[in-house]
Amino acid sequence: MEVDLEVPTDLCEEAGGVSDDSDDTQAALPHRPSAEQPLALRVEALLMATDRPLSDGRIAELLGISLEEGGTRPVRAAIESLNAHYLESGRSFRVEQVAGGRQILTRPEFGPILHQLHQAKTQSRLTPAALETLAIVAYRQPVLRSDIESIRGVASGEVLRGLMERRLVKIVGRAEELGRPMLYGTTREFLRVFGLATLSDLPQAKELRAPGLSPARPRDEDGGASAPPIPTDPE
Repeated sequence: MEVDLEVPTDLCEEAGGVSDDSDDTQAALPHRPSAEQPLALRVEALLMATDRPLSDGRIAELLGISLEEGGTRPVRAAIESLNAHYLESGRSFRVEQVAGGRQILTRPEFGPILHQLHQAKTQSRLTPAALETLAIVAYRQPVLRSDIESIRGVASGEVLRGLMERRLVKIVGRAEELGRPMLYGTTREFLRVFGLATLSDLPQAKELRAPGLSPARPRDEDGGASAPPIPTDPE
């Protein structure tokens, strides 16, 4: 996709623009792919090509931007420049922060169009039982399987296994009680699929969590200190 985007000169220089007659700079090009291109376009190319969110640090690493040259600061400036251009030119997409990284996503108002495009892929959709179980895990994590089944009123082992196969749910620890049953929580893939930056972005999360809920705290496999009750950076 070609983008007609003007990038400030100082932004290109911060990213390590190359001169026409510098042999040393030319020798460094393998460490700075496409360094002759404006930084904003290089960032855009990466985000267009990836199917996973890229962190600012990872983008800087791929583009060969060192800490001495500003680290992630030029990357953030380039993303702001891209989003400003997208807004001014009325594009249907923008760069969003998702699951601890950046990804180009369509704007919400175009959702109905994409729904028409993907509605035939019913086989890949989560079943109502899976969505119900996933919601319980998301809002009450870390949560025991027995607690999930108590809320749903039915056995949930198969549903949990299906969610784990989709990498939406994982085992995050064990409860400090008889038998040390496993505790379940969501993954970084869950954040990506649902377009969330962190778990705090869940809609009405505080209202939907049961008042006074105190889930069992997980413990390390070697019996060490217990982990926080709600993971803030799932993987």
